[in-house]
Amino acid sequence: MLYLGMMLAVLTASDAISSDLLSAAPEKPVKVIFDTDLGNDIDDALALGVIHALQSRGECELLAVTITKDEEETAACADAINHFYGRGDIPVGIVKGGPTPEKSKFTGVARLKDGEQWRFPHDLMSGNDAPDATAVLRKTLAAQEDHSVVIAQVGFSTNLARLLDSEADDISPLSGKELAARKVKYISIMAGAFTDIPGLPEHCEYNVVMDIPSAKRLLEEWPTPVVLSGFEIGITITFPAVCIDRDFAYAPRHPLPEAYQMYEPTPHERPCWDLTSVLWAVRPDRGYFTLSPAGTVTVTDQGRTFFEAKDGGKHFYLLADAVQCARVREALALLATQPPDAR
Repeated sequence: MLYLGMMLAVLTASDAISSDLLSAAPEKPVKVIFDTDLGNDIDDALALGVIHALQSRGECELLAVTITKDEEETAACADAINHFYGRGDIPVGIVKGGPTPEKSKFTGVARLKDGEQWRFPHDLMSGNDAPDATAVLRKTLAAQEDHSVVIAQVGFSTNLARLLDSEADDISPLSGKELAARKVKYISIMAGAFTDIPGLPEHCEYNVVMDIPSAKRLLEEWPTPVVLSGFEIGITITFPAVCIDRDFAYAPRHPLPEAYQMYEPTPHERPCWDLTSVLWAVRPDRGYFTLSPAGTVTVTDQGRTFFEAKDGGKHFYLLADAVQCARVREALALLATQPPDAR
């Protein structure tokens, strides 16, 4: 297994404030917005399942799902998964005119029928019927207490960059940047690459490359701490194929393993890129990862990410040694396969 360990540098006083904030046990339940490019890779769907499991355990509350893949089946798929877990009232918003409008390999799971009935019932039939993601973000944030929301962004930065651009409106007298500064505690994003990756020198990570201007804008202007899970983390921690084959058998039909097999069948074990950002967002105090020193992440015009340690910086990235990787893999397997809350 690729070794990702690194000793954490001695923190200055200004760094320690941010590090303490980010590693302290969060108040429960953690209020979560899940911003995702669901449809491009199956790890987004598994990450949504992890959020539902954590909510069933009383550790988080999923406030909204916002989607950065501009394709009509993605919103229906998110809604079908939410319904499966008994939470079909969670708002789903979608980017308008965003990247990757191509048809997904697996979001068609929401279109499956058994006879005349939807296999996985849902109310939102198409992204064309879903509200704009920026409006959903503004409405959701405006309704929450100050500094209470954690955003897990596991797709492109399009939605959050547009939130920063948004102006005061009927939803809130605050601009998007003011809403983010007042309502958000921190964001946990799957983006970039920060350590050497064997066979992939100078790697330009997909979530950054697909909307470079928005990634730049987010990292330059987002007002709260940002914790990044780089490509090197997720590719090291793969989701066990045996869990897909066996551990969802408590339900005769389940959207997660069916979508997984549509994307790339087992025995393939998909890297857990997006799941790591979700796990850290809700459980930052469990020692699954080590935080880098505080600093600043910059994005080149080609989409490469560079980290510079800097006193008072608001950016951090995740590190994990071999033991931590094993713990994370086990935790994610247990959470993603947890049955829906019987209540």
